Amino acid sequence: MSDRRRPSIYNIAAHGGFADALAQGLIDRFAKDAFGLARGLVILPNNRARRALQEAFVRLSENGLLLPQMVVIGDLELDEAIGVALDSGELALNIPAAVDPMDRLLTLAQLIQKEVRQRDEVILAKDALRLAREFARTFDQLTVEEIALADLMKTEPTSLDLSSHWQDSYRFFLIIAEKWEKKLAEWERVDQAVRRNALFDHIAKTWQRSPPGHFIVAAGITTSAPAIARFLETISFMPSGLVVLPDLDLVMPEEEWDLLGPFQPDPETGYVPRAQETHPQYHMKLLLDRMSIARGEVMRWPRTGESGAVAKRSRALSHAFAIPKLTVRWQTLESKERSLAGVQTIEARNSAEEAQTIALLAREALEDPHQRVAIVTPDRSLATRISAHLKRWEIQVDDTAGQPLAKLPEGILFLNLIATVADGFPPAEFLALLKHPLVRHGQERLDWLNQVRKLDLLLRGPRPSPGLAGIDALLKDRNPRRKKLREGMAPWWKTVRAMFEQMENLFAPPLNWGSLLDRLQQLAGDLTDGSIWAGPAGRELADLLTKLQSRTEMGPVRIVADELAGYFENLMSAISVRPAYGGHPRIALYGLLEARLQQSDLVICCGLNEGSWPQAITPDPWLAPMIRKSLGLPAQERQIGLSAHDLVGAMGAKNVILSRARRDDGGPAIASRFLLRLKGMCGENLKEHSDAQRWMSSIDQPRAPIVAYERPAPVPSAEQRHIPISVTQVDRLIADPFAFYANKIMGFASLDMIDADPSAAWRGTIIHDILDQWAKQNDYAPEALIESARAFLNDPALHPLMRSLWAPRLLEGLTWIADTVADNRKAGREPIASEIYGKAEIAGVQLSGIADRIDRMPDGGLAIVDYKTGGAPTNRAVVEGYNLQLGLLAAIAELGGFGDVSGQAVAFEYWSLAKKSGVDSFGYVSSPTKGRGENFVAADAMVDHAVARFNEAVDLYIKGLEPMTAKLHPEYAIYADYDQLMRLEEWYGRSPMETVDHE
Repeated sequence: MSDRRRPSIYNIAAHGGFADALAQGLIDRFAKDAFGLARGLVILPNNRARRALQEAFVRLSENGLLLPQMVVIGDLELDEAIGVALDSGELALNIPAAVDPMDRLLTLAQLIQKEVRQRDEVILAKDALRLAREFARTFDQLTVEEIALADLMKTEPTSLDLSSHWQDSYRFFLIIAEKWEKKLAEWERVDQAVRRNALFDHIAKTWQRSPPGHFIVAAGITTSAPAIARFLETISFMPSGLVVLPDLDLVMPEEEWDLLGPFQPDPETGYVPRAQETHPQYHMKLLLDRMSIARGEVMRWPRTGESGAVAKRSRALSHAFAIPKLTVRWQTLESKERSLAGVQTIEARNSAEEAQTIALLAREALEDPHQRVAIVTPDRSLATRISAHLKRWEIQVDDTAGQPLAKLPEGILFLNLIATVADGFPPAEFLALLKHPLVRHGQERLDWLNQVRKLDLLLRGPRPSPGLAGIDALLKDRNPRRKKLREGMAPWWKTVRAMFEQMENLFAPPLNWGSLLDRLQQLAGDLTDGSIWAGPAGRELADLLTKLQSRTEMGPVRIVADELAGYFENLMSAISVRPAYGGHPRIALYGLLEARLQQSDLVICCGLNEGSWPQAITPDPWLAPMIRKSLGLPAQERQIGLSAHDLVGAMGAKNVILSRARRDDGGPAIASRFLLRLKGMCGENLKEHSDAQRWMSSIDQPRAPIVAYERPAPVPSAEQRHIPISVTQVDRLIADPFAFYANKIMGFASLDMIDADPSAAWRGTIIHDILDQWAKQNDYAPEALIESARAFLNDPALHPLMRSLWAPRLLEGLTWIADTVADNRKAGREPIASEIYGKAEIAGVQLSGIADRIDRMPDGGLAIVDYKTGGAPTNRAVVEGYNLQLGLLAAIAELGGFGDVSGQAVAFEYWSLAKKSGVDSFGYVSSPTKGRGENFVAADAMVDHAVARFNEAVDLYIKGLEPMTAKLHPEYAIYADYDQLMRLEEWYGRSPMETVDHE
């Protein structure tokens, strides 16, 4: 185009404040009369840039303005379409319509599943969906770069020395691509990228033949796609056309500019030097090359915005991002050339601290009523934390990048609903669903939650039988401990059951996709009274389900119940829900794409760690890097260069803060290569924020000195202490009086976890039940005991892990018990009672207990037996008076507390199902009446020893007013049920008057 006029192409540097500079320049040039601006057309990259320019016009207009028409070219990454002004009328009539994105995604997933099935292989539906999305992205890249499928077919993977799996992926890609093109021809549709290319080429040719009579400005567009480059080239050479680029580096030396690439192959060797695609200016150079415009032809825009930085910062940033082999010049730069005045850094200990610090900095900046703040981060988790911290000061910030639908309450509820019904109503998921804030959120919610809490208590412990029938069984359980919980639940459970019971049959294979979608939508609406469909996230979810319901024929080829949650999560994670505008007018939270062309007085760039900014490179699963390179597709590393350009653009503000955390949610983090470059060049010239560290350490610290919490020692009244005691609670009373106080006097009982692994107490209860059933058969046949145990182990409700790991040990231990009882009976020792309850008054207190087994010895005396699933208590614990169970049960027996069982106790035994030290088999008997030296209690003194120790405890804690001190004897207070209640970590091991002063 050497015979044409000089192109009208301009640049606004990063420090120029793009939106304000552009708006002021357009006002100066075209607002000569009231309608001067209104006659023109401004073409922008995306809707966020359009809003930024509109706001700039409003700020700069003194007496009001008629604004020009603004239209966007759209962004496939942001799922934005081309503006109506470019995609309407005669221009668009002859171009086929674009295929619907949902039609494309679902159909590609179907094609992938069918092709895999033809190979007698299986692929999960969610993985097919993921591969379909990656296929669409790669196919769009081919289209954008104008590489025909025929060119791809000419590529011979064997000549590139590719591994077999890359060759298979290449061939698979070609198969799916051919089938997809046939589908498009059948539908008479084209891909969105194809339509965009055709539209831009059509517009460019039309404007070349007949330029519009009004001004046209293309501003802020950096996409280097060939069709966009031709479109911008046309505008730049039009008589009334202008192209305004953002952040083009005009101070970079020409020799360095030429080193960026891209390069042509050497005519002799065919060698192609590697382009510097990770450089922030590479895509700008590529765009100018494709526009056939030299960098020297680009002029500086005549105006700059007031919120921009000084010009020398742009020069410093140009030096900082020099290509690697030129960074040696940093050593010779003068201090002013390495200056980043106005830029400060923050390094927090972790992501939580980083988020809190950024919120504080933003809060401080908003004290100035004229200051605008922008927080820029690609880390959506960090953005969510910052937004939450700002709410401390009632600052509502719009996260313009949005949040994935799967992470919002509506999405979480729907995914939880799918997981619950598909997995047979597991307790944790079912309760989380019923407690979700959107469920019965109106006036009924309080009554609803009261019933859900009762169900929560019923479901504590090991998982019940699967399905709704398992919960039915719990409600019919005659266990007296659950009787109170069941009261009033029947009508409520009947209503809840009616909602869910129809879902159980829908998951039997093969799944009816259409019916399943309808029932899920209906159930979600019934549970929430329709509130799940309200708000931006609810509307997106409803729209997704509507699209799926109208495309049931495009559903998964194969999907089973346990895949559903992953399938929907994949769909919903790709949907970004952006909040409706209405947050604080002077603060915004941007992602990298949304932050382009924005301007603020203070910009905080956070999350500057590797894997975040720049984001981790995601490899193309379809085409090998060598194939992509041979075709001329962008390297995956180009995203690093775009991220660097985004950072440079964000650093054009007057004041900039760069922050990172030394640790993120995944562990130690590596500082971003961009931040390391800046620190490496600037050295001490790059200052840390002076107040950040002090703020981070002080915001949540109280001003008054912290006094260490004293060891709890409550003193209940005499009336409160006058209570009956069981033998198992006596040991707790002596070793840990506070735990006894919390349990018996205050009535606090520890709760099992939901869906908990079977605990030692649970296993002990099961063994006691099995042995009790066996004892009540009276014949004590070993076969009967093993048969009862096998019946329990074969219960479908039993966790498979328990069945496989615990079964051998249980059967061996029970076999040992059966054999030992048989041997005892031959010797004249006969079991006479099992799991028998008894009580007696001792020291003026009613003492009760359950004896696991009582035997009649040959001499007529009684043997007290206690079963243990683990090891037996030590003789030392018995001698020192911290394990009195056997002795107190014997005292009750001697006082006639066990009904017909009477006599003097002569034997005291623990029957353990564990392994004895030095023995390989399970099961052994131990007795505290046998030992060496003084480490035992004689059998004839056992009852007196236990009663005496019990009398002392009663005198101190039941009849006396002794404080009930926490962990009085910690070596025997082994249970941690009440450690949190007693605030153990705040006082244990500390001096009573220890203080901490944070002033």
